[in-house]
Amino acid sequence: MNKLSASAKVYLTIVFIVLYAPIFYLIFYSFNSGGSMNHFESFTLEHYQAVFEDSRLLVILINTVIVALLSALISTIIGTLGAIGIVTVKDSKMRNTLLSLNNVLIVSPDVIIGASFLILFTMVGIKLGFASVLLAHVAFSVPIVVLMVLPKLLEMNNSLIDAALDLGATKKDVMMRVILPYIQPGIFAGFFLALTYSLDDFAVTFFVTGNGFSTLSVEIYSMARAGISLTVNAISGLVFFVTVLVVVGYYFMTSRTSKRMEGHR
Repeated sequence: MNKLSASAKVYLTIVFIVLYAPIFYLIFYSFNSGGSMNHFESFTLEHYQAVFEDSRLLVILINTVIVALLSALISTIIGTLGAIGIVTVKDSKMRNTLLSLNNVLIVSPDVIIGASFLILFTMVGIKLGFASVLLAHVAFSVPIVVLMVLPKLLEMNNSLIDAALDLGATKKDVMMRVILPYIQPGIFAGFFLALTYSLDDFAVTFFVTGNGFSTLSVEIYSMARAGISLTVNAISGLVFFVTVLVVVGYYFMTSRTSKRMEGHR
């Protein structure tokens, strides 16, 4: 593996500083006892304490986590089955059409997707709230899962399936004991990516939420519009910390899965 040149290292350092400096600046002032981000007076946890003492914020936090977990789980199941279905399509033109339709949903602006769901839910008669947010999150997460699972399916050797069938395995056995274990890293990647997308989403959720239901991203936006409060910094810091935990958990699980697969080989 080629080593990075000095200029490449400097460039990467600058990129990471630009990306992470605002986040750490935000988190740094969440521990400020003062009421602004102009001057750091002394260390305090009162802003984090205010977050956990606010019952409304806690309910919104629980709503956000429930929606993220449910949407990630449902979209992972649908996306995995969808990826398997796309791979089994024999007609190359039909397969490319399905992939193109899947990719269009990923590159489409969130505002367009959110407005489309708002019109759809209004026409169908679905009340804006938990159900509408969950359906919208599942819808924009499925294409992500498909993209994560598809490379593992294309990488898999068909002789594995043929060998299992020759040994008397049923289609269910092939699915449960051959295909799913092989594409497990892609499934985990899709689940965690769908989870983070759901936790971070604002634009789509902003359109489809209502009737007193809200998520953390929408609530942070509303609080920021009302005025600068270091409670927003504390909430943002907690969200960033949870996101880091999700990423670390993903890499931990994928590394264990890869080691297990190498052991079987």
